[in-house]
Amino acid sequence: MTVRLSLIAPAMNAALREARFDDSGPVEPVPAGLLTPAAGVRVVSSPSGRCRATAEALGLGPDVPVAEALAGCGMGRWRGRRLDEVSAEDPAGVGAWLSDPDAAPHGGESLGALLGRVAGWLEALEPDVAVLAVAEPDVIRAAAVHALGAPPSAFWRLDVRPLSRTTLSGRSGRWNLRLGEPLGPAAG
Repeated sequence: MTVRLSLIAPAMNAALREARFDDSGPVEPVPAGLLTPAAGVRVVSSPSGRCRATAEALGLGPDVPVAEALAGCGMGRWRGRRLDEVSAEDPAGVGAWLSDPDAAPHGGESLGALLGRVAGWLEALEPDVAVLAVAEPDVIRAAAVHALGAPPSAFWRLDVRPLSRTTLSGRSGRWNLRLGEPLGPAAG
């Protein structure tokens, strides 16, 4: 009994381009026919505006079910601000956030909490059900860290490109991982 999961990163938008802690706003245009899920694939989305807009732009429909566990990291008082602004005002806080997985100097969710939340969602997926999820880049990085059994520090070493696909397959807590595949018509 194998779990099959494709995680799709959202399309580019102003917040991603500016390294801003924000997951809303319109996304840049998505080419038609970029993604056609196979029959029987369960489709879900992060609750973020960026992911829901990407799901709709990909033709997955306006009413894709939301998986709250796929929400991006809660950034507290840093939400809506750019990383360079926060770094200039609170270099010690940013340093703690980048080096201590339990730190939450922004008053939101710690990296450790994000990693745990995503790991719990992955391990609860039903076997023999294929899932396609449009998810925030930090959620995809957290899934990759969990799949590899890597330390939390590996989270900061992974890049997730807009409109890329990361595929996980496995069972009983043992995962195989394919990172950064471009989307194509036969996805899912």
